[in-house]
Amino acid sequence: MENQTLAQILTAAFSRRQDLLQTDTPHRGAWRLFNGFTEGFGDLAIDLMGRTAVVQDYTQEGVNEDFIRDLLLQKFDFLQAVILKKRNSADAAQRNGKLVYGEKPDTFVVEHRVRYAIDLMMNHDNGFYSDTRLLRKYLLENMQNKSVLNTFAYTGSLGVAAAAGGAARVLQTDLSNKFLQTAYRSASLNGLTFTRKNFKFGDFFPITAALRKEDVRFDCVIVDPPFFSRTGKGLIDQANNPLGVINKVRPLVAENGILIAVNNALYLSGSDYMKSLESICSDGYLTIEKLIDIPEDFCCKSAVPVPYPADPAPFNHPTKIAVLRVQK
Repeated sequence: MENQTLAQILTAAFSRRQDLLQTDTPHRGAWRLFNGFTEGFGDLAIDLMGRTAVVQDYTQEGVNEDFIRDLLLQKFDFLQAVILKKRNSADAAQRNGKLVYGEKPDTFVVEHRVRYAIDLMMNHDNGFYSDTRLLRKYLLENMQNKSVLNTFAYTGSLGVAAAAGGAARVLQTDLSNKFLQTAYRSASLNGLTFTRKNFKFGDFFPITAALRKEDVRFDCVIVDPPFFSRTGKGLIDQANNPLGVINKVRPLVAENGILIAVNNALYLSGSDYMKSLESICSDGYLTIEKLIDIPEDFCCKSAVPVPYPADPAPFNHPTKIAVLRVQK
């Protein structure tokens, strides 16, 4: 794509978010600046993480990094760093990102007055999913004195939100000890204390099986898996078997507790997912209490939008978040 055309596309995208960004006057928030799939250039995404811009380049040939960097610095004079991640590179270091401007990227972001530690070059993504912003807000507002199990916790932001909201107990599980170390830093940033009792490291399937065997119950269980994963212990396929992981954690939810299910399968339509959820609610022991939207900055579209591969309605985005109430 020619630089002039790309500049027009990006400038229009930035303008759509102008009012949103003005609410973040200290520039400490986490925002999607450009969502290429729906805004005119599907191989590019740009995130604002505090005062650091992160360019996610999915092209095969590579974007003009000097042009992108200079345009970002022109449009956002508060930027202190720009990172470029070449997501299709054979070099892991290139996928994790290189600093193309500035000396040091941000190490935390602030969302709803909670600080979240970030390490923007630790992995190929940002290590913090700002598209689940409204889910963290829900947890912050509804977990007072509750016990919470956060599966597939990654860097633990959902568990940190619950703890910041006054949860009595938070247990975070993930396959990777490395990524969950970020949750310790997030807790410290907010005056919270996490110990080893707050974490279980290992495969989802044996961990949840052990919890079921121990007859443990939680007031809230969060399941936010990758859209596809295969280990020696089990298979996760969010498009073709969206209920698989839900059924594994359903017995761990206490009477009148909630199960929060996140499904990010791009090719699973919202209506088909709802049918699956309704099928497990048919016995009356589960009810769909509410759907949680994806924030506005992730849903912006160009004048001639490209449709998603599958219509997400009644959800507002292919990342579909449902809150289920559990009755025993």
